[in-house]
Amino acid sequence: MNYQAAIFDMDGLLLDTERVCLEAFRAACYALSVPFLEETYLGIIGRNAQGIEEVLSAGYSDKIAYPILRAAWMERYHPVVETQAIPLKKGVIELLDWLKTQNIPMAVATSTHKELAITKLKLAGIYDYFEQLSAGCEVSKGKPDPEIFLLAAERLKKLPESCLVFEDSNNGVRSGIAANMQVFQIPDLVKPCAEVVKFGHHIEESLLVVQQKLAKHASLSQGKV
Repeated sequence: MNYQAAIFDMDGLLLDTERVCLEAFRAACYALSVPFLEETYLGIIGRNAQGIEEVLSAGYSDKIAYPILRAAWMERYHPVVETQAIPLKKGVIELLDWLKTQNIPMAVATSTHKELAITKLKLAGIYDYFEQLSAGCEVSKGKPDPEIFLLAAERLKKLPESCLVFEDSNNGVRSGIAANMQVFQIPDLVKPCAEVVKFGHHIEESLLVVQQKLAKHASLSQGKV
């Protein structure tokens, strides 16, 4: 396991945002008197704005127009994430601090719009850990396409194969694998599907476990016990 950089997804991986987003969507459905289609909703995780629109437009095509649904959803979501610190996922600070001590440059590659991503990271108190941020609004193809991770590696001035990727979603894992990066998956709302498990990447229960394993590997590599 040789690496020179670390690239992180944000929502559901660093920040416990996915539940906030889901509850806002559920509330919007209730307010609009349309059913909450959980399977359809879970299909948007890890996608950028265009991908989300495609999935929800198809899922709700016979129930409500997507712009109406999205407006009600964002009315309930943005007031929370633009003003409140979203809780960090387990092990975030431990892993970021450890990578910093190892002089490993870090970046965020998120499907979220750049300005909102910066706001979320700053409110959570972790923005300054990262040298670069690549957002969904900066690429033509969202996850599972590898473009956003390749952009992050380019901005870090590192080869893709020398980068670790940390993701929670199946779409994010597909993106990282397609970018030829070393992928760790820490599942959040969605479990790894059979297709993704076959990639043979690292699947761990938390970033804290990841930090412990990386530290152990580094010690063994340096001949320490």
